[in-house]
Amino acid sequence: MLNLSLILDQISYYKYLLVFLFSIIEGPVVMTFCGFLWRNEYFNFLPLYLALMAGDLTADALWYSVGYFGGIKFIEKYGKFFNISEEKVLKFKNSFHNHQTKILFLSKITMGFGFALVVLIAAGISKVPFKKYITINFFGQIIWTLLLMFLGYFFGSIYLIIDKGLKIGFIIFMVLFVMFLMYGFNKYMQSKSKI
Repeated sequence: MLNLSLILDQISYYKYLLVFLFSIIEGPVVMTFCGFLWRNEYFNFLPLYLALMAGDLTADALWYSVGYFGGIKFIEKYGKFFNISEEKVLKFKNSFHNHQTKILFLSKITMGFGFALVVLIAAGISKVPFKKYITINFFGQIIWTLLLMFLGYFFGSIYLIIDKGLKIGFIIFMVLFVMFLMYGFNKYMQSKSKI
């Protein structure tokens, strides 16, 4: 028989590791939700902030590696699964020659205006020096993580003042709202780039 209390204790013990792993998969949503949990005193700020930054930067390094080692062949074979075309990657690849720092930093603090994944892979394909790549992303990550955590913190403040019966509905609404905003923003920026 499962001991629920023991399971919750184990999850609590590994909560920062779990934050790290989940932020590799979906950084922005996890950052916002963790800001909400931080406001409600489930996390301490500094270890949470560092775990979120480390997870998102790990994802950046992985996508860079995909571009560096997989190149255009990866895009041709698997790009359709990530909504990435060879044309988009080559467009950014050509821009990297003159504007590496600007493109990487703006991509990090704006979710790439809908092209974050394309930018990360294009950086690898363009053989941007990894040290430069990760340094620029690190400084952008400082801002991006704080911004999303404080967005979640704001929602957490609202959560504390609403009626007890509405709290679960509010959490579901908040998660869906943030996901919708990020998805909509990405789609909007991608459609603008086609005009």
